[in-house]
Amino acid sequence: MSHGVDFPAGPDGARGTTATGRAVVADALRAADPVGARAVDNETAWRSRYLLHLRRAVEAGIDTPEAWWSIAAAGLASAHRRLVLTGGPDEVPVTTLLTAPAARPLATVEVTGRGTATRELEVPYHGRTLRGDELRDRLAGWAAGGILEPSAVRAVDDVIAHPEWLRLDGFTVAVLGAGAEMGPVGPLLRWGARVAAVDLPRPAVWERLRTMVEASAGTLVVPSAPAGGDLTAAAGVDLLVEVPAIADWLAGLDGRLILGNYLYADGGAHVRLSVAADLLGCRLTGARPDTGQAFLATPTDVFVVPREAVEQSGAAYAGRSRTAKVVGRPLRWLTRGRLVHRAYPPDADPGIADALVPAQGPNYALAKRIQRWRAATARRDGRLVTFHVAPSTRTQSVVKNRALAAAYAGARRFGVEIFEPDTANTLMAALLVRDLAGGVVQHEHPWQDEAHAAVHGGLWRSAYEPRSMLGLAAVLGYAASRR
Repeated sequence: MSHGVDFPAGPDGARGTTATGRAVVADALRAADPVGARAVDNETAWRSRYLLHLRRAVEAGIDTPEAWWSIAAAGLASAHRRLVLTGGPDEVPVTTLLTAPAARPLATVEVTGRGTATRELEVPYHGRTLRGDELRDRLAGWAAGGILEPSAVRAVDDVIAHPEWLRLDGFTVAVLGAGAEMGPVGPLLRWGARVAAVDLPRPAVWERLRTMVEASAGTLVVPSAPAGGDLTAAAGVDLLVEVPAIADWLAGLDGRLILGNYLYADGGAHVRLSVAADLLGCRLTGARPDTGQAFLATPTDVFVVPREAVEQSGAAYAGRSRTAKVVGRPLRWLTRGRLVHRAYPPDADPGIADALVPAQGPNYALAKRIQRWRAATARRDGRLVTFHVAPSTRTQSVVKNRALAAAYAGARRFGVEIFEPDTANTLMAALLVRDLAGGVVQHEHPWQDEAHAAVHGGLWRSAYEPRSMLGLAAVLGYAASRR
C-alpha cells in the first residue's frame, strides 16, 4: 500500500491515474478554452489520445500571457485539489501539507570536498573535454545544425567568459532527485558550489554522492535521520511522505536557496512526485520568499517556437536529399500522411513543435506539464525561476524502454542529436549558473521564456515533425540499439 501524496481511490478502491489526469487537463483548459475542456471531459481513450489534448493546452495559451497563466494556474489548482494524502485513518486533501507539522526533525550532515575547483567551464563530449574556443566552436556547430537555440550559445558563452560564476557564491542549490543522471550535482560540486541533496534513503545513491563530493571542491549538505550516523546509512528522505520535514530542513539552510526539481519515477509515481515537489516549493517560498526554483523540461513535449526555428526546419525540409524525397512520398501515401511530413506550415509564426512521444505515456507528460505550469506562475509572481529545455539523453531510465532506445539510435539520421548524460548535465548546469549569477532574461510572453536557451537536440528545427519520424527512426536504429 502506498503512503503520502497519491491519487484518490476510485469506487473499486483502486488508485487509477487516468480519471485524475484527464480531469486535471480539463480543469486547466476550462476558462481559457471551454470547448477544449469539454473535449477532454468526453475523451474515452485518454491513454492513446492525450497527446491531442496536451497540445491544445499549449495552443490555447498562445494569444495572451493571461491565457497562458490561466491554464497554468488552473492546472496546478486542480492537481492540488484532486490528489490526496494517504497513510492515516482517512484520506485528506494533499494541501494539508502546506501547513502540517513535520512528523520528525531532520538532522544535517555536511561534507566538504578535498579537491581543487575547476577554474573554467569544461564540457565532456565523446571522450574529449571541450573548453574555451573549442567549446565555442562546438556550440556554434550545434546552433548551425539546429541542435539548440542561438540564445543557448550566448548563455553558455557568458559562463565561459565568467568562470568566477561557477562557484555560485551565496547560493545553496537544493537538488530534488540528487542521484538523477540529469541532475546538476556533479558539475556544481566540481565547480565548488554548495549543494543540498535530497533523495531516497538508498545507500548506493549516497555512497556515490559521497565519493563525488570528496573528490570535488564543493560542499554537500544532506538530510539524515535525527540520530545521525554514517552518511551512507543515515541519509535520505521520502518526498512523497515527508514534505513538511524536508521544507523545515531546507528553510534552515544558509545561503539564498534554489529549489531544483530533477525527479523522475515510472508511471503515476512521477505525477505524485511532481505534486509533492510543487507543494514543497509553495511551502518553502512561503517561509523564505526569496527562494528561487529551477526546472529542466523534456524536449518530448509541445512547445511554442520562434519564427527562426520554423524557417530553419523549412529549409531542411526543402533541402533534403533526393533519396529522402523519393522514399518519403510513398511512405506518406501508405500511412495517410503520418510518416515523414514537414514539421510546420511554411508561414507559421510562431510555430508549434509537437514532440510528445506516445511511449512515454500520459503520466510522464502530465508530471512534466505540472512543472512547466509552476515555472510560469512563479515567474508571473516575480519569483526567480530558471527553466530550460534539456536534450533527449541516453539515461538509464530512457534506454530501458526498448522502443525509445531504438528511436534514439536512429534519430541522427533525421538531424536529431541524442546526448550522453555527462554532456547534457554539464551544459544544463552551466545554463543554471548563467541564470543565477548573470540574471534571468525576461520576455513578453511565457512561451518565449520556455523557448529561451533551449537545448532540444534538434527536435524543434529538424525537417520533419518529430512523431512522424519516430517510428522510422526506431526501425533504422533497432540493430544499433541491440548492439
